[in-house]
Amino acid sequence: MIEKVEEKQRPVSGLDRYFKISERGSTVGRELRGGLATFFTMAYIVVLNPLIIGTVADKDGQFLGDLTQPGASIPLVAAATALVAGVLTLGMGVIGRYPFAMATGLGLNAVVAFGIASGMSWEDAMGIVVLEGLVITVLVLTGFRVAVFHAIPTELKTAIAVGIGLFIALIGFVDAGFVRRIPGAAGEGTVPLQLGGTGSLSGWPTLVFVVGLLVTVLLVARKVKGAILIGIVATTVLAIVVEWLADVGPYVKGVDAAGKPVINPDGWQLGVPALPDKIAGSPDLSLLGDFSLFGSFERVGVVAALLFVFTVMLADFFDTMGTTVGVGAEAGLLDDKGDLPGVRNVLLVDSLGAAAGGAASVSSNTTYIESAAGVAEGARTGLASVVTGGLFLVAMFFAPLVGVVPFEAATPALVVVGFLMMTQIRNIDFGDYDVAIPAFLMIVLMPFSYSITVGIGAGFISYVVIKAFRRRFAEIHPLMWLIAALFVLYFALDPVKSLLGVG
Repeated sequence: MIEKVEEKQRPVSGLDRYFKISERGSTVGRELRGGLATFFTMAYIVVLNPLIIGTVADKDGQFLGDLTQPGASIPLVAAATALVAGVLTLGMGVIGRYPFAMATGLGLNAVVAFGIASGMSWEDAMGIVVLEGLVITVLVLTGFRVAVFHAIPTELKTAIAVGIGLFIALIGFVDAGFVRRIPGAAGEGTVPLQLGGTGSLSGWPTLVFVVGLLVTVLLVARKVKGAILIGIVATTVLAIVVEWLADVGPYVKGVDAAGKPVINPDGWQLGVPALPDKIAGSPDLSLLGDFSLFGSFERVGVVAALLFVFTVMLADFFDTMGTTVGVGAEAGLLDDKGDLPGVRNVLLVDSLGAAAGGAASVSSNTTYIESAAGVAEGARTGLASVVTGGLFLVAMFFAPLVGVVPFEAATPALVVVGFLMMTQIRNIDFGDYDVAIPAFLMIVLMPFSYSITVGIGAGFISYVVIKAFRRRFAEIHPLMWLIAALFVLYFALDPVKSLLGVG
């Protein structure tokens, strides 16, 4: 007790008071390490987002920026992706004051590229994203989004965190190529995934991943400070040396005469770890503001446009909720009810991020589950996000250098963080089937469906159905009925579209 009193009387700086560094049991050093770890774990988005939305043509055959050549918009998307991620993550740190980083949402960008832009222009598609972000912002300002956050039972919030842990571990294994899809598995294989490309491990990149995972695991087991960041940096150095000696090359080497990709099965999954010829350059930000707010209504009709907005909004709404609960729980920042104090500011910045991503033509920005990497390094406050955001702004000028870190060097951190988040499963009472079954569905469907939203939806619907079947209506929060109904609509979206006669 005496020690605690003395600690409270110890003078702190304005920086400490604002970010509550000492109050949350952290230090400036931990926040700096955490911010670095989060950045290096999610910096791949600066490379990956351009490959997803910068290489897909819209209905008019145009690429982002009204370009006609595939790949020409990649540097534009990379620069805008880093800029928006940097500004929003800084905002999350200063306003939200939690160690959450933001960037273009994976999955959401694929929906925009392949499910929306294919039926309209890129400007119209990004207008859909802006509208979705504005709607969610209104829901935050009216208190609805926060109310939903508080309506979820504590054990289901824990299940969200556990499911995300399993999900990001799978992401780590898949992105590293340690686990891969079986060719033709849809009709031939017993399972859709397998070990490596042929059922066994091969290739230098896989060895780099395995070594990186072992190094990170050993450092974490020894509770070495900066373990995850050290693992990322050390594995990247190893990858550069391996590429220099073995000349492995990328997984996709190019295209053949028929336009089909030429695969190097033992190549690096994304970036090739070699020091670039050009380290820095002036970013081209011409994509900013290149959107049409209501163009989609004229292009595909009001009903279809509203359905597109609803689809993106629901996924964005609950992805963020799952991430904040999961990462917040891992950091020990949740209260006794499983809620995040001051969550309104976090959700507000996140909601504005969706609109900002659309306005910058980089798709909806959302809070990243990779923030857990920084938390694992000791980050507990928004100062870590300030560090991560600043590095994203620097990355806007040093995009070639950011691309040096290959998936095989960054993904061991995801696997280890997945383990750390999975440990919260001990807080779920599996003897109470009313909660245990929905929790189980959440945990397994997130990785099995490769979607946080799908897992959350299945858990919420089953929770309401089970409670109602057992006539325990008083235990169902009124908002849970509404949420479950919305998820039923979400899962039945294709039949609803067919019924309404929209594409």
